Amino acid sequence: MKIGALIVFLSVILSVHAGVNYYIYHRGIQWLELYPQYRQWFKWLMLLVVLAYPLGRFTERIWFSPVTNALHWIGAVWFAFMLYFVLALVAVDILRLINGFFHFMAEPGADGYARFKFTGGLVVVALVTTTVVAGAINAWHPKISKHNIAIAKSGNGKKSLHIVAVSDVHLGTIINKGKTKKLVNTINGLKPDIILFAGDVVDEDIQPVIKQNLGDYLKYLKAPLGIYGITGNHEYIGGGEAAVTYLEAHGLKMLRDTAILIDDSFYVVGREDRDRNRFAGQQRKTVAQLTESLNGSKPIIMLDHQPYNLEMVQQAGVDLQISGHTHHGQMWPFGFITSKIFELSRGYLQKGDSHFIVSTGFGTWGPPVRTGNRPEILDITLRFNP
Repeated sequence: MKIGALIVFLSVILSVHAGVNYYIYHRGIQWLELYPQYRQWFKWLMLLVVLAYPLGRFTERIWFSPVTNALHWIGAVWFAFMLYFVLALVAVDILRLINGFFHFMAEPGADGYARFKFTGGLVVVALVTTTVVAGAINAWHPKISKHNIAIAKSGNGKKSLHIVAVSDVHLGTIINKGKTKKLVNTINGLKPDIILFAGDVVDEDIQPVIKQNLGDYLKYLKAPLGIYGITGNHEYIGGGEAAVTYLEAHGLKMLRDTAILIDDSFYVVGREDRDRNRFAGQQRKTVAQLTESLNGSKPIIMLDHQPYNLEMVQQAGVDLQISGHTHHGQMWPFGFITSKIFELSRGYLQKGDSHFIVSTGFGTWGPPVRTGNRPEILDITLRFNP
């Protein structure tokens, strides 16, 4: 990404971040009218949660420690609180506006208004906290999403193929040793023929992954036909090559705009992420370029992290594409947005003879919270019926 574009992007993000948090801070100061002695503590608390994430992400690159870990976690969790505090406060402001016409609530200047306001604030805090805690629990309990798909091609003697696929693991500070071990044990328990990683295995910076030796867990993955992965946008945000080198050193065969024929039965095609051009200045191959030399009578499975332009995949004769990236918004109501951006934001879709699966992902990005859907591991059975 060019320096100028990066500066503009960061400026916009930081401005929005500052504006949203000032809105929460301003309303919090109003909320504490009944107890002004606590306002100073509230100011320091807001300063901590607002600065925690950028400080944690920056310092962990050079000094991964319990301090940077705590800052990262505090800041990440605050993102979820921030979202739902804003939604709740906007709802309260709408009620206040309506109350200006219908007068069904206490109003400024009325006896007991400060206590009424404080009580209402406690209700907001309780609702937001419950939402975030429930979302955090949900995020740590992935489901197994089963798909049974028939392909009208021969598997050269194979009648079926058992695939376990996962996307958006986001190994790093949040997805740490415990979650990585859980991922590996769950995948191995499904006894797959082949394991596929559909991008964003690493959450940007590789240093927290290295410091925690998370790759050592990946070495325990078992599949007789191999373990394959592709890059996602987060591998490239973190530099690209370092993440790929690390993953390959720990048991993943990374397919980078390449196709491999497995057991003389089927192809696995791995696309570079579409953000390769933005972050590395290199164009990836088109779907047509990747498939033009393949034997079209054999099943073709493609991994492409971001599920754009599905019609091109269909035209190229790909039988199954597995993607991720969307998280289906991860937190409500963002799923409505991803559903507008992508033809398929999650789940399964068939277009002609091509089948598409978009996973909600295993890990989380930013907040370790999922309120819009559950994390998942894909358990796919392909049946070959020529």
